[in-house]
Amino acid sequence: MFTKHPGGLRLLTVHAHPDDESSKGAATLARYAAEGVDVLVATFTGGERGSVLNPELDRPEVRADLTRIRREEMAAARDILGVRQRFLGFVDSGMPGPDEPLPEGCFAAQPVEVAAAPLVGLIREFRPHVLITYDETGGYPHPDHVMTHRAAVEAFEAAADPKRHPEAGEPWQTAKLYYHLALSRPWFQTIHDAMTERGIPSAMGELLAGWPDTPPALATTTRIACAEQFAVRDAAMLAHATQVQPGVAFMAHSRDVEREVWPTEDYHLARSFAAGPEGAVGVGGAGQAGAEGGTGAVETDLFAGLRVGRNDGEGE
Repeated sequence: MFTKHPGGLRLLTVHAHPDDESSKGAATLARYAAEGVDVLVATFTGGERGSVLNPELDRPEVRADLTRIRREEMAAARDILGVRQRFLGFVDSGMPGPDEPLPEGCFAAQPVEVAAAPLVGLIREFRPHVLITYDETGGYPHPDHVMTHRAAVEAFEAAADPKRHPEAGEPWQTAKLYYHLALSRPWFQTIHDAMTERGIPSAMGELLAGWPDTPPALATTTRIACAEQFAVRDAAMLAHATQVQPGVAFMAHSRDVEREVWPTEDYHLARSFAAGPEGAVGVGGAGQAGAEGGTGAVETDLFAGLRVGRNDGEGE
């Protein structure tokens, strides 16, 4: 059981593998944890089939012991961010080729109800006010990321329904569901352009030139100012040493430029039961919180509508 912060708000972020929490939304987690919010990371798999992306650690003995190593990396990143973390017990699906089947028993091969079940129990135990996960694309087409979206949305709904999973504890309605908008094309383009204008070499040009012709991203409804936590984010990312090579890929761009031109981590409010600006309670994030190019204001707090006069049903 969790010992909750007295009177505190609670944030649950749901990911596929160890390291995902540090590459998507980590500065947000560090900011809220430092402010006293009870932050929990749920990780569906152990990352057992992940690649070793740091050449210095790509050795037979590391690959043979990857399950243990990735758990140790997760523990280190968790402590750096100042959050708690729970593994949900599924096995990494890897990244099968176009004609390859999913490995037997892996996370992405589970029925969605089975995949969601342990998260339903965790939601009812932890009772978060906000839940963050990936959109329906998974952020990129890894089968575990796509299943994480499906299972997290299923659990968001099922945890509030007293008729579903009665063995998993008392129902709990999480007030808000967000999707990550991390590592978007506009983010890469903005930082690449800013570095180029300042005469700083950028490795993002090749990535942008080969960017796939994908549908437009979801509307940005929420921007969390967290530039002061970028150093904590980076330290957490580097703690996943088998997954990150210092100075390469995400670790290569200028942090000073990033703080100047993109000092936020951004989200899409997918569902909300929180009071809106006029006190109305709404369901469906973009209509309530406002989207880029829309009529509403962009949120600056994941707990907007939940802080004033809050009654979370627990007498806190």
